[in-house]
Amino acid sequence: MSTPILLCPTDTPDPSVIKRAGRVLRDGGLVAIPTETVYGLGANALDPRAVASIFAAKGRPSTDPLIVHVDDLAMTACVVDGPFPAPANALAEAFWPGPLTLVLPRHASVPAAVSSGLPHVGVRCPSHPTAKAIISAAGVPIAAPSANRFGRVSPTRAAHVAAELGGRIDLIIDSGPCEKGLESTVVSFDGDMALVLRHGAIPLESIAHHVTVRSVDTTTDVARASPGHDERHYSPGTPTTTVIAGFDPSRAPAGPVLYLGYEGEEPVLPEGWRFASLGSRLDLTAIAHSLYDALRAADTGAPVRIIAELTGESGLGRAIDDRLTRAGSSRVAKSVADL
Repeated sequence: MSTPILLCPTDTPDPSVIKRAGRVLRDGGLVAIPTETVYGLGANALDPRAVASIFAAKGRPSTDPLIVHVDDLAMTACVVDGPFPAPANALAEAFWPGPLTLVLPRHASVPAAVSSGLPHVGVRCPSHPTAKAIISAAGVPIAAPSANRFGRVSPTRAAHVAAELGGRIDLIIDSGPCEKGLESTVVSFDGDMALVLRHGAIPLESIAHHVTVRSVDTTTDVARASPGHDERHYSPGTPTTTVIAGFDPSRAPAGPVLYLGYEGEEPVLPEGWRFASLGSRLDLTAIAHSLYDALRAADTGAPVRIIAELTGESGLGRAIDDRLTRAGSSRVAKSVADL
């Protein structure tokens, strides 16, 4: 049985659609919700059975924590144990509502499964009007990882959700393509220091304007509090290899390979290779917005292999390169010999 898809334009959310989505969530169902980052698979974050159904629908391991979404700061009272520390307050004031997740002590109301048994939980307040309205209609915080099968490319359109999870969830809300196209930035805290556990739609440099911040090695135990840290993640179905910025593929073997590079920088390609642009390195925002569309499109045309070149840039480039690296199983080729 297919999953119903209900249209809900971002500029004028349909009250009847919002009400229906809120009711399904409140009753323990699964609803794919548009956010400014990617489409999320929402369930009542305070209902253990609903939370378990997220993991089952996605095929997600219990070791990968979920992010809880709230409609305003007041709703965090049943998600976070105790007051926000000063640096978390500063970041919430600067970036909420928006694509920033704060990792803070988990309230007893939140099932341990949400945070994979860890004492801290990720929480964010999305800026997408439809997402906020649905959370408010549900009246409960919503746990919502990306609405796709685990390890696959994240969905930025309702059609992506239907292709991945159609028939496995109760409802899909379609508000068109997501604005940011990359997941939220995830930040935890060590005293007055903010730690970036996952690079995302808000660059580290923007966070540094408000608090002292550093990036954390994603292989450390600290980083376990954030989702999306498997070596292979955000991956197309076609085997994918990631290469350094400025990679020269000209001496590689011939074959049906798709090379994902950048506008105006098409390299000399071996016979049988095709080139597709991820966009201009001068506009990382545009690359981020369409990155997952590009990775999904790369699966078409029957290539035997996808080769994706890193941006090599700071700012949003870190998040883009993180996704491309994980699409290539966290191995980066520096020369043709490494392919």
